[in-house]
Amino acid sequence: MKVLVLSWEFPPRIVGGIARHVAELYPELVKLGHEIHLITAEFGQASMYEVVEGIHIHRVPVEISHDFFHWIVNLNQSMGHHGGKLILEEGPFDLIHAHDWLVGDAAIALKHNFKIPLIATIHATEYGRYNGINTDIQHYISSKENALAYNAWRIIVCSDYMRQEVERALHSPWNKIDVIYNGIRAEKKQHHEDFHAPAFRQQFAEEHEKIVYYVGRMTYEKGVPVLLNAAPTVLWEMGGNVKFVIIGGGNTDHLKRQAWDLGIWHKCYFTGFLSDEYLDKFQTVADCAVFPSLYEPFGIVALESFASRVPVVVSNTGGFPEVVQHTRTGVVTWINNSESLAWGILEVLKNPGYRQWLIDNAYKDLEKRFSWPKLAKQTEDVYQRVVRERSQVVW
Repeated sequence: MKVLVLSWEFPPRIVGGIARHVAELYPELVKLGHEIHLITAEFGQASMYEVVEGIHIHRVPVEISHDFFHWIVNLNQSMGHHGGKLILEEGPFDLIHAHDWLVGDAAIALKHNFKIPLIATIHATEYGRYNGINTDIQHYISSKENALAYNAWRIIVCSDYMRQEVERALHSPWNKIDVIYNGIRAEKKQHHEDFHAPAFRQQFAEEHEKIVYYVGRMTYEKGVPVLLNAAPTVLWEMGGNVKFVIIGGGNTDHLKRQAWDLGIWHKCYFTGFLSDEYLDKFQTVADCAVFPSLYEPFGIVALESFASRVPVVVSNTGGFPEVVQHTRTGVVTWINNSESLAWGILEVLKNPGYRQWLIDNAYKDLEKRFSWPKLAKQTEDVYQRVVRERSQVVW
């Protein structure tokens, strides 16, 4: 089967979870015998064309614009042009697979021009991110999501929660949506013990301090202020022997101000962006990972912690309760509730035996439910269904 994939982010451009999802799913589909051509935006010094783990990567030039939405228009024009050229020169293609609304215009145009069925993976919705559609920008994005969902032959989502959300927010029929979890290559998180852990750890915390960390984007829906509000209770219960490490790029001024106002500034460390290699080392010395999201379609950060053998505390929003099994593979707390979050963190920090039990269970669960070879097979089943149905109709 020959598949044309459109994704606005792909390594080395990593903005959110889409880049990792795309980079880890398609090599497994290549192993199943499929030919994958992936179109994405140019980035830095990355080659405009290369073959990575069997995937044909086509990076297209995008005219620079300081307005993000104008840049998206330029991206789709460039993707559509290159995609049409690819189909004419390398075709025929059996399927187009688009990841999120940002590449929707190009995917829809290619679908209609070449009569190739379109599959869309909806990773999140604007409605879900903001608990409703209120502003002009939100209306615009939601209309693009609706168009992509409407034009897709089938829609793939990452959790049962997202299936319900896409049905409700994008008015998509229930039986048009397939649930396929995100995955992780657990072996990529096998830590190298060739560094001096105690010395490395001293960069972040004193020897007597437990390390509790958050890693991710500094956006509203990630709920970092809830973690900071929970910190004083945790510190009180632990005799002050905890350091809160906040990892991620973006504007953290409001969070730093909050930490100062709470009187916990000296117990917080805002690292900024950390490379994957550095983060892998950091996780070997950390005691607890916390993800207090207000909205989370899936929660791939939880899988990364599972693979890193760090116990996780999450909020009970979105896909998190599907990914993290409460009291078995992690601790699930009430959404937007700092008292509940503090309780969850203390459960992990105060009970070493329980902590290890959670770590062991979570690691086993990766192979059972979140391995890419299994998830690629489920994706292949969707592909085969669409190709079969397409062969039975006159377009």
